[in-house]
Amino acid sequence: MSNWHHSPVHRLTEKGAYIVTAATYKKELLFDKPEKLTLLRDTLLSLSEDYGWNLQSWAVLSNHYHFVTILSDHAKPLCNLIRHLHSVTARQINAIEKTPERKVWFQYWETQITYEKSYFARLNYVHNNPVRHGLVSCADQYEWCSAKWFKLYADSSFFRTVSSFKFDKVNVKDDF
Repeated sequence: MSNWHHSPVHRLTEKGAYIVTAATYKKELLFDKPEKLTLLRDTLLSLSEDYGWNLQSWAVLSNHYHFVTILSDHAKPLCNLIRHLHSVTARQINAIEKTPERKVWFQYWETQITYEKSYFARLNYVHNNPVRHGLVSCADQYEWCSAKWFKLYADSSFFRTVSSFKFDKVNVKDDF
């Protein structure tokens, strides 16, 4: 199968963990207010559950989001989840701003995570994405990511393990 060079290839047939990144069209800061970030976060969490994807970490920002998820036996296709998420949030954000025909989302990229160390580094990367983008000094201060929940509810040894992994060289599309 050859790849079309203008679009990311989505091959989600294998069970396992994935990291997903999506960006707004032209990197526009469309989710620029707390209520818009909450809309995106809550829709992501709700649809992930509906589609049977187990989110491990997530962060939503004004022009992109990341999440790490696990494909389960009963999960519906990830592309359907993303399509639904983008459709719902685009309609809602455009209704709020009275721009019904505006294009909101650009594309999404996913990578299957095949190594344990890579998994831990990507969990830490997603938790710390708001820090990386200068939004907060400590990830658990950012309301629209899973870092606070992870710190409060994860097993303390697992939290320390994940937090110890460097993520500065993690290869994730994130030039937003």
